[in-house]
Amino acid sequence: MAQRHGLAFPYGGPILAISFLACVATGLELSINNHAADFPLSTRPGSSVSLSCLVHNSSQAENLLWYRGEGQVGLKDGNKVNISHICIHPVNESDNGVTFTCRLARDKSVQVSVTLDVEFPPQLSGEETLQVEEEKDVTLTCNSKSNPQAQTTWYKDNSNLILQQGRHELRQTSEVFQLSIKKVQKSDNGTYTCVVESSLGKGTKDFHLVIEEKKAVFPKEAVIAAVVVVIITVFFGIVARRDKLFKV
Repeated sequence: MAQRHGLAFPYGGPILAISFLACVATGLELSINNHAADFPLSTRPGSSVSLSCLVHNSSQAENLLWYRGEGQVGLKDGNKVNISHICIHPVNESDNGVTFTCRLARDKSVQVSVTLDVEFPPQLSGEETLQVEEEKDVTLTCNSKSNPQAQTTWYKDNSNLILQQGRHELRQTSEVFQLSIKKVQKSDNGTYTCVVESSLGKGTKDFHLVIEEKKAVFPKEAVIAAVVVVIITVFFGIVARRDKLFKV
């Protein structure tokens, strides 16, 4: 009787097959504007940015997906297969640092990203008047965005501000610049100017600081004590008068 011989797989054969398929899948590459690795793209507000995502090493039609941050971008049907284009217009300051990512639809681990580097000068203008009583604290705040990050200088009456230890304090983040003055005095009267400057330009803002005389503090404790004394006096007066009336 003839013997039937089945096709024998060595131990681990299926694992090798799966590994081979994974290797084929990971051989696919994407590029954005001819960049196969993540990259930054410098631009300016008001301009347009065109991004083209292309599939490489594919033997079949591949669908593509675009994301802005974590949100998916809507694409037309004719703009999804093997090559896909998106346009950002107009670019504005809020697009700075935003990442656009192109992903393979059937394997989202295959992806490439571009991060927008939107360069713009400091945006700071206007003026403000602050009225503060003597011996109280005050904080002057400049809110400004810029890219690249700007440097801040404070002036008083068009001259460099001389900082006094224990009275003046500077605080700075990427978007907020503050000057605090403790226990203001009459000599602190004047115009303070915040100058925010980067390689692309500068912005300024004036603060007109008016120091008012310290108002007399109303002695609340003394008034309360006097009222209590009056109430007690009136109370005992009424009691004494009532005793005399009863005797009559």
